[in-house]
Amino acid sequence: MTGPISQALAEFRRNRQAASWLALPFFQDGSADRVAAKVDTVIAGGGHVLPPPEAVFTSLRLTPLDKVKVVILGQDPYPTPGDSHGLAFSYRGARRLPASLRTILAEMSSDLDAPMPASGDLTKWAKQGVLLINTALTVEAGKSGAHMRFGWSDLVDQAVAAVSARQPAVAFLLWGAPARKRAALVDRGKHLVIEAGHPSPLNRLNDFKGTRPFSRANDWLVEKGLEPIDWRLAS
Repeated sequence: MTGPISQALAEFRRNRQAASWLALPFFQDGSADRVAAKVDTVIAGGGHVLPPPEAVFTSLRLTPLDKVKVVILGQDPYPTPGDSHGLAFSYRGARRLPASLRTILAEMSSDLDAPMPASGDLTKWAKQGVLLINTALTVEAGKSGAHMRFGWSDLVDQAVAAVSARQPAVAFLLWGAPARKRAALVDRGKHLVIEAGHPSPLNRLNDFKGTRPFSRANDWLVEKGLEPIDWRLAS
């Protein structure tokens, strides 16, 4: 009997919106099945894995490859139950916004002269073509980074490379060292790459604030004849 993550993978493969991503080697060569099996082993051993199985592939389901206009990379899901729902940085918890997300939204508010959102749910961005994908799609409750070496990173590398190869014009917003390393996978002749420090308050260089990635991405998309992203969220 397969575990919940393997079942979620099977369901993702049946989803019509997933078709463009399913051509990636990760889903063709057994990698996805092996990673899902590793996570299922953790669950079978009593581990509390986040986000819920049905949300693990949300980033790919909401943003098909042929709809991607912006890419934002995160690290791994929030390790507190109820917070993560499968989109990088997005938050559905009941407490104060996580520090990095608060920094991101404050920059958006300042950059676009928009109200500071009260909600941290970034689903609206994903539905407009913003791929919000974490380097690891799962984590264990209370154990940040626990699944970073499970093999999810191969999926992210392949997704970034595929977007670069197949899409005509995409803005890659790469924040922090791990994300910035993936700039090497992007064809800068076709795409816009905006690099900055990580929005975490632990970033001592504080080189995220004032970089205006949202307006810069939108200006570039308009230059390319594409609809800009409406970054505003419910205030």
